[in-house]
Amino acid sequence: MKRYILLFLLIIFCFMPSLSPGKDLYEDQLDKGIRNSEPYSYLLINASKTNKANALSLLQEARKYSPDLPAPYFEIAKNTFAFSPRGIFESVDYMLQGIDVYKRNFWWSLMMLSSLLISATLSFLASVLILIMIRLPQDLPLLSHDIREEKGKIFLLLILIAALFGPIFLLGGLLLLVSFYQEKWNRLLVAFYVVFLLVSPWVFKSVSTIFYASASGTLKAVVQVNESKDNTYALSLLSGSQKPVEQFSYALALKREGRYHEAIDVNTRLIKMKPDARTYVNLANNYVAINDLERAKDLYKKALERSQLPSALYNLSQVYRETLDFEKGEEFFLSAQRLDHGAVSRFRSIYSRNSNRFVVDESLPIGNIWEYAKTQSKGTFTGGLSYIPLFMMPLIGIFLAALYYILNRRFKTWAYRCSRCGKILCTKCEKHILWGRMCQQCYRSLIKLDELDAKERITRLLAVYEYQKRRRNIIKSLSFIIPGWGLIYGGNILYGFVFLWIFLFSIFVLIMNSFFVIEMSHFSHVWLNISAIVLLIMVYLISNAATRRRLAKGWL
Repeated sequence: MKRYILLFLLIIFCFMPSLSPGKDLYEDQLDKGIRNSEPYSYLLINASKTNKANALSLLQEARKYSPDLPAPYFEIAKNTFAFSPRGIFESVDYMLQGIDVYKRNFWWSLMMLSSLLISATLSFLASVLILIMIRLPQDLPLLSHDIREEKGKIFLLLILIAALFGPIFLLGGLLLLVSFYQEKWNRLLVAFYVVFLLVSPWVFKSVSTIFYASASGTLKAVVQVNESKDNTYALSLLSGSQKPVEQFSYALALKREGRYHEAIDVNTRLIKMKPDARTYVNLANNYVAINDLERAKDLYKKALERSQLPSALYNLSQVYRETLDFEKGEEFFLSAQRLDHGAVSRFRSIYSRNSNRFVVDESLPIGNIWEYAKTQSKGTFTGGLSYIPLFMMPLIGIFLAALYYILNRRFKTWAYRCSRCGKILCTKCEKHILWGRMCQQCYRSLIKLDELDAKERITRLLAVYEYQKRRRNIIKSLSFIIPGWGLIYGGNILYGFVFLWIFLFSIFVLIMNSFFVIEMSHFSHVWLNISAIVLLIMVYLISNAATRRRLAKGWL
């Protein structure tokens, strides 16, 4: 459907004499309160890719028609980049401007946060799964040995009952089993997983909001009006709505289309229901449009009693000047400048005698739109990771943490492997743990040299050497495949997990950015892709360097 819409727009603009519609169309849009013509800006961006000679001018035009759209800034950043101080600084400046625009563009903000949140969640779960797959073959024999030596440890398997609540709890149970056989700092991973379960209701609710909000027609109408993109969709969809956000947006669309008396009625009802400074400003603007300036002054002053809005001060200055009270007009204008100089500059840049440009309308801030988007969610999506209600997930997490603590206190000793040959040991097998957590044979061959004859000691040393060589080769091979694998295999689980999580997060960001595209366009977050690639390379290099250093020091 999106492709057909874009094709339709292309056909329309192809019949125009040039890709620049000229001043008349630009002024007509501003007269209707439309500051962002995103379809046309995307069209200009696509045209710049085939018209290299005029690419920069086309992109600047795209930015002019949609100043709150990040895409033109990112494309200009790519076109101005050069391996020189000026080229680099100019490119970075446009990139930062594009990032700054996110706070005024709901859909780009939504898609970026969606990409980051889902990438962080999936990469965390994938990292835990990979950790378990690497450690379980090594640690399962330790558990089996413990159960044979101490029958009561069979109760450790009760942790796996958590699998009845869903795959996410099965992962948690397996992680707990693996953690029993790790050193103190490595057990912090259990705390990380419990924290994840505690915040999981918020994570799943946020993901649900993202998917449901993306399909909400009323949300799209609200966004289009408040981000000055379109009025007609809101007029057709929000009529008769009783929700304050939708009424506010509907009244704004009515005013911009010149239906002032209808807008006055809606804003008046809204003020009775929920008095707000922004609504007072918009109501006053309608009275300015019908030339009832005294009533407009009163309403602007009521708005200022509730909040010091730059728009209210600026509009008051305009109305006082219109009634020839230039002293008062200058006073309010300077007050508006002191409060927000940038906002006043934007107001003046679109000024004309048109009612949508003579005074400035108030729109809903992006934070209010986010709150409204949450109300559009009709359910909670867990992706099959949990079979229980969301509110129970933190409770299960707390239960697992308590069970882990109790079992650790109940069973104070755990089986371990000889640090030299890998043989499984425990306090039942060895009456005391020897220096360096070595078995008796390794201790005799390496420390008590007089207890073994030369031939037996050399045979033992060669066996240990072959075991350690094979182990190091496996660690090196795993670290080259994916960062963190080698460290996890070698026992530095916490460090390895951090490297693995960051690496997988970078990969998921690249994947999610191609999935969460913006409305009808196929533009993604360029700066986020670049950051993910840089982070991916850095983690790969640092992880390999850390693994080799630890091998050289004998810490793995």
